[in-house]
Amino acid sequence: QVHLVESGGGSVETGGSRTLSCTVSGHTSSQYCVGWFRHPIGQEREKSARVLATISPFGAPYYDDSVKGRFAVSRDNAGNTLYLQMNNLEPDDSAIYYCGAATRAYGCQLSDAYTYWGQGTQVIVSS
Repeated sequence: QVHLVESGGGSVETGGSRTLSCTVSGHTSSQYCVGWFRHPIGQEREKSARVLATISPFGAPYYDDSVKGRFAVSRDNAGNTLYLQMNNLEPDDSAIYYCGAATRAYGCQLSDAYTYWGQGTQVIVSS
């Protein structure tokens, strides 16, 4: 059973920074896609939500245009923990941030690659 647990959410002021973590356990593969997604607070996760940020097992990062230049994604050497460094946060970044994991290691920027999901962690950016 694959489990994903996010942490690091909380409240931050506009212009501030926050780092999120996503830890994956129980995955049978040593290489697989892990990515960050988000959805507005109070809404359900969309099945076809866009990938917000991901980094492939081979090191290639991908960012949605909405966060490019402000967010940085990284992965630990073991590949089981994904981080999201969020800088220059804006009120529109307020959301539930959650991670997904795939059974494959390619096409990580594609939302349909992902099979497993975490519960999410809430980030609120105050103006």
